[in-house]
Amino acid sequence: MRLRRTIAALIVAALWGGSPVHAGEVTYHRFASEVLGRDYHYALYLPEGYHEANQAYPILYLLHGSFGNERDWVESGDLERIVDRMIRDGLIPPLVIVMPGSESWWIDGHNEAARTAFFDELMPRVEETWQVVPLREWRAIAGLSAGGYGTLNFMLERPDLFAAAAALSPASYHPLPPRNSTAWRHPAFLDATGDFDISLWQQRNYTAHLDRYLEREEIVPLYLSAGNRDAYNAAHHARLVRQALAPHQPDLVAMEVLNGGHTWRVWRASLPNALAWMGRFLQGPVPLEALAEDAAVAEKVVEAYGGASGG
Repeated sequence: MRLRRTIAALIVAALWGGSPVHAGEVTYHRFASEVLGRDYHYALYLPEGYHEANQAYPILYLLHGSFGNERDWVESGDLERIVDRMIRDGLIPPLVIVMPGSESWWIDGHNEAARTAFFDELMPRVEETWQVVPLREWRAIAGLSAGGYGTLNFMLERPDLFAAAAALSPASYHPLPPRNSTAWRHPAFLDATGDFDISLWQQRNYTAHLDRYLEREEIVPLYLSAGNRDAYNAAHHARLVRQALAPHQPDLVAMEVLNGGHTWRVWRASLPNALAWMGRFLQGPVPLEALAEDAAVAEKVVEAYGGASGG
């Protein structure tokens, strides 16, 4: 009987690739936000072994799309399975992933100050609460659609905070969103009369940050992707981003066009390559003791967050 059980266990192991199954953990959290005047919700992915490892990990902020929420990447993006596999196969370092929820397009818009809440509340709160290294070399940002719009804005405005970025089907339309985009009816861009605020769009779009970014020393390696049948022509607008950045960082802006539309099928397909790209530039986990003994870390954190509310 014992021999049969052993054989059965070996068969199961073979079916799963011959190695133990490593599984991360997803939990949901919230805290009171003074900026938003409500609770700030976020989902959290912790890698397998997080609670026992006594390590500080790199961190990825992963943003959802228009009218989405903090559960989207888990429930529709197959995030747990993809990340578990890539960590197990050594394609990316073990990392913590924060998936915040926003009722805006990640901007300080007409409905809420999402950008200010992200930099001044979410990032400090998360990086004080969880075992992560609160330094640029261990931090990345990514998102899909409106989350890609937010990603580009954040990385261009604050390249001192992020070591890498990925924007999937970014809704960073220039000069204006296509008429079928939800931006035209999203509360973030609707003024007091209910009209789309063209001036606000132009002030908040990535183009408003380009000149200053190109003058700075920090370069954020960027992965872009979009479907070839995207209803909002995101591939075209992603190419505009690449064209703007390529002379500045010729080997550090990549783009992939996939077969499909503005859908989760495309985002699930491009997520592994996006993670692998960012993983190339992220430092791996470090012992908590080493982090605590590094007095320079605290100084850098203060410097980083001290300037987060500017711009």
